[in-house]
Formats: sequence, structure tokens, C-alpha cells
Amino acid sequence: MKALVLKQINEPLTFQEVQDPQEKEGYALVHLKAAALNHRDAFIRKGLYPGIECPVIPGSDGAGTCAGKAYLINPNINWGKTEKVQSPQYHILGTPTQGTFAEKVLVKSDRIFPKPDHLSWEEAAALPLAGLTAWRALFSRGGLAPGERVLISGIGGGVALFSLQFALAAGATVSVTSGHESKIDKALALGAIDGRLYTEKGWGKKCFKAGQGFDLIIDSAGGNGFAELIEAANPGGRLVMYGGTRGIAQLNPQRLFWKQLTLMGSTMGSDEDFKRMIAFVAKHQIKPIIDSVFSLEKGNEALDRMDEGLQFGKIILQTNAS
Repeated sequence: MKALVLKQINEPLTFQEVQDPQEKEGYALVHLKAAALNHRDAFIRKGLYPGIECPVIPGSDGAGTCAGKAYLINPNINWGKTEKVQSPQYHILGTPTQGTFAEKVLVKSDRIFPKPDHLSWEEAAALPLAGLTAWRALFSRGGLAPGERVLISGIGGGVALFSLQFALAAGATVSVTSGHESKIDKALALGAIDGRLYTEKGWGKKCFKAGQGFDLIIDSAGGNGFAELIEAANPGGRLVMYGGTRGIAQLNPQRLFWKQLTLMGSTMGSDEDFKRMIAFVAKHQIKPIIDSVFSLEKGNEALDRMDEGLQFGKIILQTNAS
């Protein structure tokens, strides 16, 4: 089969012929139709992710056929027995386990779920990792309730867009932030009520003083702008972080305790979260936002687009498996 292989960190992926996965009892061989990129794939290529073992086929998201039926893949491996937190053995499909940037992938039989009928192959491939991360951040950790005001930072990435779509479907009022006016405009077209440039100094305090604070804030980056999120939160509000690429430069604990805020971390989600997320998507007929589609052999170009940070939605690889 054809696959994209990371042979060495900080080098482009190699599109090459590799041996087909060997079928075995308790596992499902999925003939992939599409795979999706996540930021972890770009981090893996640069060596910025733990547990990398080269050579490896990256990729956590995929959809395809097994025994003639259509499935998508749950990328969780060894979440563990408790819903509260993942086990020490937890990892995600795509490293060190061989991933989905290939024509075929072998996963445990309980990792495949019937593809919702309303989704195309590309849309189905886009859903698992980012959709699961958004679900847990919003509901399992964030405790979102209908009618609440939600702020989603950095709109345009997969998790942020799923958070927007899921929160709207759950009856919340949603605002967004971005560094690009064009991305805010696209979010407004999807149903957000307003948007702020996170480069605007003091926007969080202005929001709060105008009576437009937020009950739940979903953030992926941290950075200097995190203080604005604290200012924008309503008293008793919750802030859920599912990433921290920019660190947190300044955090005033007085604002946290005076507003009675709850600050939570969240990553991926349990298998139960995954089941609930898939059922929610099917019930509300939610379709992932697709930014662009590349052929498998153009995987490095797809990763370069992700590194540019200009995408709005998921970047997809078509595997064209028979």
C-alpha cells in the first residue's frame, strides 16, 4: 500500500510503498477513503510531541470501509477505566501506533464506529479527534447548558469550529475571537453573534463592562491574551483549556478568586465521550467545515498549509484506496 512515512524528525514525510498491515484476531483492517490533519501531525513532523518513534505513519483521523461497511475511527488508545482522566498508558493513533496517512490502517475492532449517513468520507474523516476534543471541553468538562453565553478563542481550527457548531446546536449563544477579520466573518455566517480581534488591547474588560461577559470560555492557546479571557468571564464562569501553545505570560490570581472562576484543563476524551459526540452529530446533522482537500501524495503541502495558520476548517487527505 501507499503511505506517508516520517523517517526522521524535521524532515518532510516520504510518500512510498509500505507493507500492508497484517490482519489478526480482534482487529479491523480499514481501507481508508480519507484522513484528516491535526496540529499534532505538524508537531510530530517537527519533533514537538512526546513518544515519537521513527519511522512512523502519522495521522489520527480516518474513515473508510471494513468488510464492505462504512466506518470512522476512534483514535483513542487505552483511555482507561475512569471518565475523569486518561490512564498513564493512553496515547493517540498515529504515533507510536501506525496511523491513517495511508491507504489502509489496522486498529482494534472496538475502535471503529458506523459512519453517520449524512457525512461524506471527507467529513467523516474530519470528525473524530477534533470533534471529541470539542465535545469534552464543552460538555464533560465545561458543563455547557442551553442559553449560556460561550466564547471560543482562535476560531478557524478544527476544535474551535466544532465547539462553535456543537454549542449552537446545544442552544448556547456563541461569540468568537481571531487574529483575522475574515475568519470572524466566516464564523458569523455559521451562527456566531459577534467576534473580537484578540489583538485589540483591553477587549475582554470592554466586553464585561458592556454586560457581554461569558459563562463558558473555550481556549486553545493561552499566551498574553489569556488575561483578556479572565476579564471577559462572567462571575462564576468556567474557562476550559485544551491547548497551550503560547503558554501563559501573566495570570492575576485576584481576578480568578474575586470572580469565583473555575479554570479547567481538557484533552481529547473518553470512549464514552466519543459515543456521545457521534450520537450528537447524527442527531443534529452537523457537518464538519472542510478547509481544503489534498491527495495523499501531497501530504507535505497539506502540513505546510496547517503551519501557515490560515485554514478555516479541517484539512483532508484523500487516500483513494480501492
